[in-house]
Amino acid sequence: MRVIIRTFFRGLRLVLAPILLAQEKLSTPKGKSRAPEAQTEVDAACQELALYQFQSCPFCIKVRKEIARLNLTIDTRDAKNDPPHREALAEGGGRVKVPCLRIEQDDGKALWLYESSDINRYLNQRFGAI
Repeated sequence: MRVIIRTFFRGLRLVLAPILLAQEKLSTPKGKSRAPEAQTEVDAACQELALYQFQSCPFCIKVRKEIARLNLTIDTRDAKNDPPHREALAEGGGRVKVPCLRIEQDDGKALWLYESSDINRYLNQRFGAI
């Protein structure tokens, strides 16, 4: 029974993945417009951030849309198909769960932020007013 259920959900993911990705492309908002100096400041701050994600995960799509809306240049790392990134997520964050935003702090330590709503809230608080 377990094999049948697992096979069903894998098949469902195979069918839904292209639909989710097409929907993301069609509905991604236009990026926020900033003065060149402000955008340079934002781009420099984004160098401290990395998003660990799966390409067709609906929660990852939600975060990527917010990144596009805020016009951020955050490095996206595929934790599903790239073993070094998957390993870094497991070691640093403690578990392989996406989306996860890695935030490099001033003291050199990394903060691992899980949950799409928490990530979007953080991005809006940090970059929404700039």
